[in-house]
Amino acid sequence: MKIFNRLNIFMLGFFTLAMFKAAYADDIKILTVDLYKGNDKSWLFKVTLKHNDTGWEHYADKWQVVDANGNVLGHRTLHHPHVNEQPFTRNLTGVVIPAGVTTIFIKAHDKVHGWTPNILEIDLTQANGKHLRVETK
Repeated sequence: MKIFNRLNIFMLGFFTLAMFKAAYADDIKILTVDLYKGNDKSWLFKVTLKHNDTGWEHYADKWQVVDANGNVLGHRTLHHPHVNEQPFTRNLTGVVIPAGVTTIFIKAHDKVHGWTPNILEIDLTQANGKHLRVETK
């Protein structure tokens, strides 16, 4: 009887850990963002993501630049999986940040899990001239 109980406890722990890993293994990680301010008040964003893309049914398919109110300032669609290219960087040009906005956010999306809870906050007042690099911790 004790062996049966120990086996049940082991199996419960194993399945709990497996479910926890499955729930969080596919979150998109926003690794770095490089911002470059142009002469026309628009910004170029270079965003590096890492995601366990598995193919056309499950891959990181977009990312956005949003303000503190959730207004979308820029949107980049990713048209194909990056199974063999991890991490990967994609650019977005022409993003206009409204006057007075000093904090923006990068959020990413995948086809299965939707928007990742791993949103990257960017303090634009930290820009060094026309460049700002933000890395996750």
